[in-house]
Amino acid sequence: MARYHDRLARALASIINVIDPEIIVLGGGLGRIASLYTEVPALLPRYVFSDTLRTRILAPAHGDSSGVRGAAWLWPLATKSV
Repeated sequence: MARYHDRLARALASIINVIDPEIIVLGGGLGRIASLYTEVPALLPRYVFSDTLRTRILAPAHGDSSGVRGAAWLWPLATKSV
């Protein structure tokens, strides 16, 4: 898991370095791995090119089905353009 934490921290740091998001939500099965919310944020400062790191790593509010819920909310918008 330590190797995975480090690799995820490197990947997320790349995103943070480019777009500087306020929040990153780990969806799907990742949202259930508790150690990601403690270990990865601790590793991020090594890889982020900034003096301050304000990006928070959060679990999805609706669990594993958050992505499906979001897609369902977009369905009426998709059908209007047809």
